[in-house]
Amino acid sequence: MRLTRRAALLGAAAAMLPAAAVPALPAYAGGGRGASIQIDPTFPYYLERSADSIADELLANGYRTVHYFVVNELDVKTELVKALRRRGITVWAMVVGLGSYSVASWPQGWESWQMELLKPIDLGGFHFFSPFSADYVAFKSGMIARMLAATPFDGIEVAEPYFPDWEGIDKGYYGDVGPLAREAFQREHGTAIPDFADPASPAYYRTDTARYERWIQFRVDAVNRCVAEIARAARAARPDIKVATWSLAVDGGPDSVAREREFQGLDAAAMVALVKPDVHILQTNWPDWVKPDLPADYIRAYQPFVEQIRAGSPRVPIGVQTDIGSQRAMARDDAWIERFTQTVERMGLATWMAYEYHLGAYIYENPPIPKSAFIPNSGAIELSFQKRIDPDSARRPESFELITETSRRFVPPEAVTVDGNRVTLLTRPPSGRLRVAVRNVTDAPKYRLYDKTAPANPVPPGAVVDVSRRRPEGA
Repeated sequence: MRLTRRAALLGAAAAMLPAAAVPALPAYAGGGRGASIQIDPTFPYYLERSADSIADELLANGYRTVHYFVVNELDVKTELVKALRRRGITVWAMVVGLGSYSVASWPQGWESWQMELLKPIDLGGFHFFSPFSADYVAFKSGMIARMLAATPFDGIEVAEPYFPDWEGIDKGYYGDVGPLAREAFQREHGTAIPDFADPASPAYYRTDTARYERWIQFRVDAVNRCVAEIARAARAARPDIKVATWSLAVDGGPDSVAREREFQGLDAAAMVALVKPDVHILQTNWPDWVKPDLPADYIRAYQPFVEQIRAGSPRVPIGVQTDIGSQRAMARDDAWIERFTQTVERMGLATWMAYEYHLGAYIYENPPIPKSAFIPNSGAIELSFQKRIDPDSARRPESFELITETSRRFVPPEAVTVDGNRVTLLTRPPSGRLRVAVRNVTDAPKYRLYDKTAPANPVPPGAVVDVSRRRPEGA
């Protein structure tokens, strides 16, 4: 079983709401209104279905802004981006600033661009790249510029632009300490980097604190220069593009802001001042999101990170990112997400997003519900559910019954087709007011990340949907 992107990295280191429940948060430039969601279209949940059905499902759950997790800038599903935008959904390209999950088709010699950590660690196929590699920064910026020229994203966000890791020195999961970083520090400061291994060394980082402070600032500057260059290239390729910057936040004690700067090279205030983004996102760091019992209002502890940014850039909108299911034990349900959203509103933040749409507890627990139905042509009726449907369940006898004021009839199984969350009934719709009663239909456990063999959830008894004779906007 493949781990989520973030759960795989955690191993190295150590929302589908009902439509009416998605709140209207304040608008921000390029972001639209309401909650937003991250999607990674390489997961099986998004495969073997049309791009239009993915857009339809997200819209059925109230999401008007989507963050497309770009695993490989050279392989983007442009048709999915277009399908989302046809439905009026704002689409951000979320790229990883200092890493990549795919190096397919990268140029020869890319291996020399990588970070070196204190200890060799299996990162599950992920590659960390050094901001001290001019070749990497140029290549990454060029890929992103070409991607934006070819695909109609509304925004670009430079996500996860950090060094590993929170409290990483003691674990060996800390970098960059390779030749690129060593040479750059020597050029800039005329001395070797701190020694992280030998307490007896005069250059030991806890002994030569002046050298260590220069090292911390050196790393911050490198991260921010890299993010700024990517943003510059994006804006040059697409002057209309909106830009978001990211940094980490964590409930790590009263000095959490300073510790993020020290451990991972992140100074959000300096980053925002340099890049001047349209919005800045505070990403939940893994020591928080991994907790199964994480309270839904945990981001109240992030107020110092918010205040640090607002002190220097008071007009930049700030949002927050959470994780709703990278591990099954901490998958968040609808009630948790609703309380989290209320906290976001009370803190005056502009938006929130979650990783990742199909990972929340609702995928495992909630029944499929027909949210809408319409008549696309004289020989069909199309139903939209809020989650993916098992095709075999939809083709059981008497699964769909057409109800008018004077008649009732079942749609034969051979007249039923399924595309992700959408069911098409290939039958002539009767005239007058029309409803469809739904029975037998279940969700599709095989597309879950976890609990694939757990029982499917059936539609609730008495599920009925009114049929509109007008095509929904963008459908």
